[in-house]
Amino acid sequence: MHYSDGEEARLGDTISIAGMHRGRVVACLDRLEYSSAYPADEWAYLATGILVDTGFGGLVHYSQAGDEQILLIVRDGTPQGMAD
Repeated sequence: MHYSDGEEARLGDTISIAGMHRGRVVACLDRLEYSSAYPADEWAYLATGILVDTGFGGLVHYSQAGDEQILLIVRDGTPQGMAD
């Protein structure tokens, strides 16, 4: 899955959802990446997209960026646009 700006989604990313909410990617189904709290044997059936732990709705599955604008804020502790 790719975010609204074309950036590829990855496990551990902190993202902005619709410019109002934040969440953390806890599984990236397309890349077969799963956090220990959300293992593949429980979530792989969704097949595509990402699982995001959010403050507004708990765990949310996004199969694609779709109508909601989803943007990368932080990857690997580096704020978007701050990497060398």
